[in-house]
This record gives sequence, C-alpha cells and structure tokens, in this order.
Amino acid sequence: MKELIYHRTLMPALERFADKTAFFDGSYTSTYADHGDRTLRLCHALRHQLGIESADRFAVMATNSHQFLELYHAALLGAGVINPLNLRLAGKELDYIVRDSGTEVVFVDTFFAQHLADAMASSDEPSPIRHVVLIGDGDVPHDIKYEELIAAAEPVAPDEPDEDDLCVLMYTGGTTGLPKGVALENRAEMLNLYHIATVVPLEEDSVYLHQTPMFHAASMGGIMGMPASGGSSVFMPFYEPGAALELIERHGVTQTMMVPTMIAMMLGHESFAPERLASLKRLTYGASPMPAALLDRLLSLYPDLEVTQGYGMTECSSLLTWLDDKDHRIGGPRLQSAGRPVTGVAMSIRDDQGNEVGPRETGEVWARAGNFMREYWNKPEATAEVFEGGWYHTGDAGYLDEDGYLFLVDRVKDMIVTGGENVYSAEVESAISKHAAVEQVAVIGIPHETWGEQVHAIVVLRPGAAATAEELQDACRDQIAGYKVPKSVEFRTEPLPLSGALKVLKRDLRAPYWAEHGRAVN
Repeated sequence: MKELIYHRTLMPALERFADKTAFFDGSYTSTYADHGDRTLRLCHALRHQLGIESADRFAVMATNSHQFLELYHAALLGAGVINPLNLRLAGKELDYIVRDSGTEVVFVDTFFAQHLADAMASSDEPSPIRHVVLIGDGDVPHDIKYEELIAAAEPVAPDEPDEDDLCVLMYTGGTTGLPKGVALENRAEMLNLYHIATVVPLEEDSVYLHQTPMFHAASMGGIMGMPASGGSSVFMPFYEPGAALELIERHGVTQTMMVPTMIAMMLGHESFAPERLASLKRLTYGASPMPAALLDRLLSLYPDLEVTQGYGMTECSSLLTWLDDKDHRIGGPRLQSAGRPVTGVAMSIRDDQGNEVGPRETGEVWARAGNFMREYWNKPEATAEVFEGGWYHTGDAGYLDEDGYLFLVDRVKDMIVTGGENVYSAEVESAISKHAAVEQVAVIGIPHETWGEQVHAIVVLRPGAAATAEELQDACRDQIAGYKVPKSVEFRTEPLPLSGALKVLKRDLRAPYWAEHGRAVN
C-alpha cells in the first residue's frame, strides 16, 4: 500500500483548507481551492494539450511564482517529471540540458524566453522542443500561454504514481564539467519532506516567503511542506533585500529559508531596521558556510528568533543534517558545525582509501538515506562512482565530533595544498570575515613556484570601510595557524560573482590565475 506519494499530503490539505486565501504573488491571491483547481487543470493540460506522459520531462525556466509552484505540484502528483532550470545557465549549458534530459516542452517567463530561444538557435542540431509555454505576458518567443492552457483544461487528478516513479530531474551546477541530472523519485522527495517535518514545525498558521530560487533543492521544504500543512505561501520573483523586507512586513512572514549571502545582504541593506523582521519566528540557513561574524550579529539582533541550519545537496532531495535553535543559543564550538544527521540518515567520515576514521579526524563525508537520488541521468559510470560501497560520496571534507555533530571544513575540490599542508578555505574565510571592514571574502589557491599553491584572499570591503592586506593578515594570525594565513590579499570594489543559488563562484575566481599553468579549474 502506497504512502510516499504527494497525493497523501497535498490532496487532504486542498480539501481541509479549501476556503483559506493562502497564496500571495504580487497582486495575485488565491485560496487552496483555487490552487487545487489550477494544479489539476495543469495536470490535464500537460497530458491532453502538450502530450506529456507521466515519465516525460518538462522544463521550467522562470523566476519564483505561484505558477512555478503549480508546475512542481503537477509533477509531484504524477503528471510528468519536472526539470527546473538554473536561471544562470549559459546558452551551451541550457542547450545541453534540454537535449540530455529529453525535454520537449519548456515553460518560461518573460525574463528567460529569449535566452532559451537564443540558446536553442545557437546549436547546429534542430531544436527538440515541441512547445514553449509562456508564463505571464510579453512579446517574447513562445507558442502558447500558460493561462490559455489552464482555461482550456479540466480539473482532473492524474492517476497516482508509484513511489519509485521519477518526479524531479534537477541538474547540478556543472562546476566540474557538464551538468549532471539528478533523478529523484517520489519516495525520495517524500522522505525528504518527512525529514524536514521532524525538525521544522509545518503549521497552518505559518506564512512562508519563497525567496531562495525555486529551481534549487534548498527550496523543496517550502514547495512541498508549506502547502501540505495548510500554511500560506508568499512569492518573491528574484531576491532583493529591500523587497524582501517589504514582503515580510506586509504579509507577516513567520518562516523562510535563506543562504548566508542573502542574510548578509538583508542586514546590510540601507532600509534594514531590526523591527522590520519582527514577525519572523523561524529562519533556516544553509547551502554555503555561514561566516562566524554574521551569525553572531544575527543571534544578537534576534534573541527570540528560532535560527536553524540545514546541510544537504541536490542528490538527497536535500536534507541530511540539522543544527537546531537550542544548539545555536548554547553557542560554543557547535556553532561552527552543520548539526547532526536527521532521523533516517547514516553518516560516515572516510579517508582516501575508503576507511572510516575516528572522531575529529578529517575525511570525505559519506552518507546514506532513503531520500537519495536513483541515479545521475544517462551517466551510469558517474552514478556507480558516487555510490561506491553503498554510500553516497558527498565531495565535502569534514569530521564528526564525539557527539555526532558534523563539522564541514571545505569542499574537497576547494582544499588548498600549500607546501604539503592542507588548508581549508572555509576556515580562512571565517577568520577574515570577523574583521569589521569585510563585506565579502573568498579564499582560493593560486599558483606558486615553490609551494605549489599559495593561499589568496579576495575581499570586498563594506561601504566606507578601510583595511589593508597587512591588517587582515594580522587578524588571521590571532585565529589560525601561520601557514593558513593568506600570503596575498586582493581587494575588489564589485561584488563577488554568485551562482543562481547565491554561492560564490570560486571556479570563476580561480580561472584567471591558472589559465597559463595547464591545470583544469574545478
């Protein structure tokens, strides 16, 4: 008997909260009944107007919106497999993903319709796309409008999928070559939702702000959990800190997910005032390391705010470990951890030979749980490699303490080897970020004739602030070993390059330094 399908959570909520107005997207509002009607019409339209069968992929390249949520829910109800596209994909990457996934129908909004058209036109091969569906209005390439599909369809629920049917095909960022498609089953997505529900209250009086990109796995808790609980959903197309503050105030937002970069931008915005976030009860962060100074400021500003951290990746739908609010308030060394594995997740730290190491010994983080992907799409060798030995190899370097808390020291590929010593960039970044003048920092390895690599810091200072390289280096020496202190510091006035998920693109920062040294840049 099936349980791990979205029908079991969404359909009861649509009935129980039918008359509740709970979806807010600019001037658009809708009740649960409206959302259910539109989602079921979309399911019908995918099959009967667009020719999408339950195992077929359809792509979405659009900003956050209630339509994006409807498309996710249609896929989770079994109407097709959603392929959410990273909004910062270059043309060649976009063309590759569309062809690799077998996508023939793409939903776009006015921001990205032309980019899609240009990407597909740049290839020598004929475009495989049969239909381009436009969300909203605009004089951009498309052949049918989203609202026309909805109006012409019938509100009929599709047949229930099986737990092992695919529902999401989410491509990774492609920082180490071509993007890889992460194939996720209903079972994985539902177990991930259950994992989230064990650590985050999903309540009908919650008001959730969708501000992380909805193409990203970090958004799945809000996409699946909030509508299933009877809570309200507020949509923000692009993240902009001033607009986020306004939406939080206007709608009384109680809960949201942010990456540390977003938090820093909000607290540093000219219109920020602590009282503007008074309605917030819960704030979860993750997806990249949290600078210690930023976390200290957040906790001091909001002593009553429930601050939590999640760690995971696209391949696990996305949650593995959790650092709860109690741990944040106790403080101490655990503030630098990613928490402990959530219920159902097993974790192990392994050395280069695959042997398990002891507490506080650094190695690669391995994990296994029911919310992991089935495979990398069309990549059996990569799938076998990453699951070798029956565990998922995360590519993250870290250690477990005696109480099972996970401490991430870096991405394995971001580790700097200088003079035979391993330096983890995240540790150096944390030390530099504590300087009051620092707005952003990224630490990378650059070529050095003697040491192989030297530690190099790229820093953006706060407006009106001043600091010298020597000051930042001296500040580091008080916190970390001498060989970890940056040997060079580069100051920039423009913000550091960010991915669509608002992570610093270290590959782009490294590339100019290694271009003439014959080393591939990851």
